[in-house]
Parts: sequence; structure tokens; C-alpha cells
Amino acid sequence: MRRYVRLVSVCVISVFVSVLYVFEQLASSLETEAGWREPRAGGLSQPHSGNRCKSMSVTHWNPYWRLPHDVCGKNCFMESARRYVVDKMSNTVLEVDTDEPVRLAVVACGPRLEETLTMLKSAVLFSHRRLHFHIFAEDELHSGFRNTMESWPLRFRSKFNYTTYPITFPNNNAKEWKKLFKPCASQRLFLPLILTEVDSLLYVDTDILFLQPVEEIWNFLSQFNSSHIAAMAPEHEEPRIAWYNRFARHPYYGNTGVNSGVMLMNMTRIRDKHFKNDMTAVHLRWKELLMPLLQKYKLNITWGDQDLLNIIFHYNPESLFVFPCHWNYRPDHCIYGSNCAAAEQHGVYVLHGNRGVYHNDKQPAFRAFYDVIRERVVSAVFILSEVECKSVCLPLVIMVRQDLFALDRVGSILDH
Repeated sequence: MRRYVRLVSVCVISVFVSVLYVFEQLASSLETEAGWREPRAGGLSQPHSGNRCKSMSVTHWNPYWRLPHDVCGKNCFMESARRYVVDKMSNTVLEVDTDEPVRLAVVACGPRLEETLTMLKSAVLFSHRRLHFHIFAEDELHSGFRNTMESWPLRFRSKFNYTTYPITFPNNNAKEWKKLFKPCASQRLFLPLILTEVDSLLYVDTDILFLQPVEEIWNFLSQFNSSHIAAMAPEHEEPRIAWYNRFARHPYYGNTGVNSGVMLMNMTRIRDKHFKNDMTAVHLRWKELLMPLLQKYKLNITWGDQDLLNIIFHYNPESLFVFPCHWNYRPDHCIYGSNCAAAEQHGVYVLHGNRGVYHNDKQPAFRAFYDVIRERVVSAVFILSEVECKSVCLPLVIMVRQDLFALDRVGSILDH
């Protein structure tokens, strides 16, 4: 009997140790790798470890938003953009008609004026094509947009036109649409119905920063096949930490859903298409689809209009073009280790500072770039060198193309 008890005890202990080992390996696989990886030939040199602030690993059990104020964690950009200069030769996107301006839309409500202007500055800074901004904002923000953009130097002001619009929702359920997820965010769903004369449009959230010319993501339109009506990036690359496949209570696109913070649209096709859906056997037009969709799923959606877009493209997957994650690079791509392979290969092209990371200390690299564009590029080196975890942030100066340091090109556009 004693032998039996000993044998059982040994088995239980062995199983317990094995389980601990499995969890340890899982946690290790989700943590950011310690230290710097070897750069490519001619790439970035390895920074001295002494320059780093207090460090703490980020895992599922120790998420970045719980880190102390003076701890940066091994997060964001450490495993991707820091190592690679953008490889322009790898871009196989075909050129589209350059006579038409690149049309960029944004929706701003509440205290989003400065953040939106910073996004527009980044677009003007990096782009070579003429731009047209379609700015949807609450009435009290319109003068702020006009006064600031009209004050930019002529050599930059001549690169773009802009139109401001009031926030507009259907008369029925207007309050419900406006409060869906974030104030006014669902306005993007109605852009094809408002801008009826516009063929194609790039919608971005206010917390976007362009680190490449806007026309490069615009060129994805030329890769659309006859069925594509829109393009977005995946919500997650790694299913183990993805949100939709673990928590969503509604249909979603693909394996991990898509993120709507950067959305390229052929709005003519959107207006013309009849969409498959799970509400009726009849295919519905865009204007016929939105309200029934909200009524059916409003108790089951978490991320508002993005969830509705995921539902739509779940039933119409052939209509969505998916571009790589480095065109919509978010904190989710690095808080549990690097999980955006495209950013590792090419660098970050579009930075998406969701979770408020431009305005807190949880992701110093994200905030540093926001401050650089918001204040002035002339002081980029100084701003980045003074940020905590400068070994994380400083190499990013090299990544953001040499144009960032062509100070004569930037001039005073980024001054307030």
C-alpha cells in the first residue's frame, strides 16, 4: 500500500512539475525576447544595455498597463522597427493614377483636435502626392482646424486641400450611432453615403501617424480585384493573444478579425454592392444593411463599428483586401513579443497609437514619435534621447527614413 501511495505521489508531483514547465514555456514564448537581436549588415548598432531604464518582462499575467510608472517593459518596436530600415525595393505595389489627389478622411470629436492635426501633419510631411483631407468634426472644432492649417507655411499648405463637414447620422437612431463605442467613431460607416461624389477614400483614426507617404497605402487600390471594395489589416497576427477568436460574441472576418483604424475604400463599389448577410436571404445595399445590423448585434458587440465591419466581411470575405500589419502597427503587435513579421522585415509604415499610448508613459516609443511630429522635427533627436528607455526609442530615428532629418524640407510646418 505504501509503495502504491509513493507511486501515486511521484506521479502527481511529476504531472505538477510538467504543467508548471508547460506554462513557463508558454509565458516565455509570449514575452519579448531579452536584449537586442543582431542587426542586418549595415543596419543599426547594438545599444549599450546601460542606457536602458528599469526593465520588466511583459506577459499575459503581467500586462503592460499594470507596469509601474518608471518601467518601460520589453515592449513595442523592440522586436520590429528598431532593427530594419525600410526596404523600398520590396514594395511591388503598382502605381495608380497620380493626377487625382489622395483623399484622406478622419472623424474628430471631443478633445481630439491636437491629435488629429498631428496625424495630418505626418501625412503632409511624408507625402509627395497632392492630398485632399475630408475632416468630419463637431462644429466647435471646425475653426481650430481652419486656423491651424491655414497658418502652415505656403510651401506645405500648397500640398493639400481640405473640406470640413459636420457630424451627420441618420435621423432615426442618431444618438445611438453617435455613442457607439467612441464618440462619432461610427461616422466612418456612413462616408460612402455622404461623400457620394468621391470614388475612393482612405479613412484613418485620429491616433494614426504616417511614417511613409500616404500614396503608398493608396496604391493598394491598384491591387484590388473585381470583388474587392475595401482593405484593412488583421486585428491580430497571433491567435493565442487575439481578441476576436477568444471573446467575440458575433461573426468576424477570418481567423482573428480585422482592425478598422486604417481603412482603404472604393466607395463606388461599396455603394453599388449587394451584401450577403444573416438577417435575410435577400442581399442588401450598404444603406439598407447598417441599421438592421446594429439592431441585431448591438448587445453583442464590444468595439462598435469595427465589429459591424467584421460581421459584414465575415459574410462577404471575397470583398476585403487584407494588407500587412506594418500598415497599421499597434501596441498589440509588441506587448507580448513581436507578432508583426512584416514590420520586422520592412519597418513600421503606419503607426496606430490606440489604447491612449500617445498620452501616457506605457509605450515610450509611440509617445516619442507623437511628440516629435506634434512639436517639431528639428528637435527629434533631443526629444527621443530624453525619453525613458531611450535604447528602445533612439534607434527609431534611423527607421523613419532620412526624410525626417531633411530639416530644410520640414521647415516650420510642425511648429505651433
